[in-house]
Amino acid sequence: MRTVIAGGHGQIALRLERLLAERGDRPAGIIRRPEQAQDLVDAGAEPLLLDLEAATAAELAALLTGADAVVFAAGAGPGSGAARKNTVDRDAAVLLADAAELAGVRRYLIVSSMGADADAVYRADPVFETYLRAKGAADDAVRARTTLDWTVLRPGRLTDGPGSGLVRLAPSVGQGPVDRADVAAVLAALLHEPGTAGHTLELVAGNATVEEAVAAVAGHV
Repeated sequence: MRTVIAGGHGQIALRLERLLAERGDRPAGIIRRPEQAQDLVDAGAEPLLLDLEAATAAELAALLTGADAVVFAAGAGPGSGAARKNTVDRDAAVLLADAAELAGVRRYLIVSSMGADADAVYRADPVFETYLRAKGAADDAVRARTTLDWTVLRPGRLTDGPGSGLVRLAPSVGQGPVDRADVAAVLAALLHEPGTAGHTLELVAGNATVEEAVAAVAGHV
């Protein structure tokens, strides 16, 4: 399977690329800066250079030729202001959906956030409120596409442990942490399970193996 990952140099994306390469898939990651390319190569992924904030849907679609799936794992990052929450977390996700349609790629996974909602209210932190709204609007835009076999993944609070391989994955799971390594493992499993298309799923650490949790969502257990 050839999978193109937007935000290819991100912490989750690099872990996902390594997992996909190890199982014999052909991951590729979209990056903004040439100096990031070697990290992708080291992870077993093909680096694709494109600025998602400046590209057209046609330019992005050209990079998706021959892909079986796309993953949106880009993000403006915690140090960015409200404007980039919209241009990256919202607009780039929509751009990837437009490009996937142009390129005829149906499978689309989007890494969202627990609490994402286009009408979110978080008065204690206006920038975080903008982030939740941007992620929610992106989710809505992707889920509205009948041409896409989408899955929305909403992890809880991200941590940097080695990953336990044990998760809780369901439409609603409640607040909790989850290692980025486990998010990547779940994404890898979702990519190979078409029965999870059409689901919006929350993810935290739990008691089920990744395989068990994904199979349960897909209706196999």
